[in-house]
Amino acid sequence: MSSNYYLDRNRNNMRKLNEMLADLPAFCSIFFIGIQDTTTPLTRLNYAVDLKTFFSYLVTYETNFVGREIKSITLADIDTLDSQTIERFMASLSYYDKENGKIITNGERGKLRKLSTIRAFFKYFFNKDMLKANVASKVASPKLHEKPIIRLEPQETTELMYSCDTLSGFSEHQKKYNEKFKVRDNAILSLFLTTGIRVSECVGLNVDDINFNLNSFRVTRKGGNQVILYFGEETAEALKQYLAYRDTLNLPKEERALFISSQGKRMMVRAMEYLVKKYAKVATPLKNITPHKLRSTYGTNLYNETKDIYIVAEVLGHKDVNTTKKHYAAISDDIRKSVAGKVKLNNN
Repeated sequence: MSSNYYLDRNRNNMRKLNEMLADLPAFCSIFFIGIQDTTTPLTRLNYAVDLKTFFSYLVTYETNFVGREIKSITLADIDTLDSQTIERFMASLSYYDKENGKIITNGERGKLRKLSTIRAFFKYFFNKDMLKANVASKVASPKLHEKPIIRLEPQETTELMYSCDTLSGFSEHQKKYNEKFKVRDNAILSLFLTTGIRVSECVGLNVDDINFNLNSFRVTRKGGNQVILYFGEETAEALKQYLAYRDTLNLPKEERALFISSQGKRMMVRAMEYLVKKYAKVATPLKNITPHKLRSTYGTNLYNETKDIYIVAEVLGHKDVNTTKKHYAAISDDIRKSVAGKVKLNNN
């Protein structure tokens, strides 16, 4: 196995799911058992959160359910719902109160995710002949408006790495703290910008996943499949310098995580997100740069070098090239520009 990180994460998500099931109607267990071979623990946990939101709506607002306990809901009750009930639920998602009094807002994508959960739920029980109708299939999806792709321009990439290397733009107190970790941070930023890996993939890396003979590393993608990715000499040098620094930390022998936090443990997603934001705020203050934006930067740069959208999709781990096209709208625009004038009226 390349890492215990993924096993631990899956166990943690399963534990959270089991805790949530204790508060959901009994028939939900049938649903989650039925989809366990085709979904990840994280997906199932997100489904549970969405279903609880749906059931909470029913017992709060829908006449035949108001005042009831969520656990008292039966599949016979669900069979009484129609598509308009789900549409009212969707309308309620713009703003709703959570149990702790916190106001939750959902944009287009948040609403779509919850509708996808409700659809999967109804479809499963309908296909099992446990519901008379799949009313969720009649509910239209919310329209998604494409977001502009935010990424770093070449000069901004240079400035980002410069801010990490020199710590210019930071206060003296910040410099003192960042100086300890800049070799590590440089290696992380280099990996993001030259391989396009996801932040969760970067967090999950172990020392044993790096192979300097081939300048390659083993990464666990979404869904758990492992692939080998490659990096150039600049990133290889950054990683070697970091590993030399890591060897000075006197870590326990069993700690095989590649990137180590200030507490001497594996860095987590939030810490890496903060790291990127910290340097980006100095280098590109007008852009909200995240690890995913660095992934977008890499994807765009890779396309500009190869002019092959299929290579970009393969390296980024997109199962469908249409996902690549959707996320890299500027690439599609570049494709259209590149063919301008290729077909001529007069070939003399």
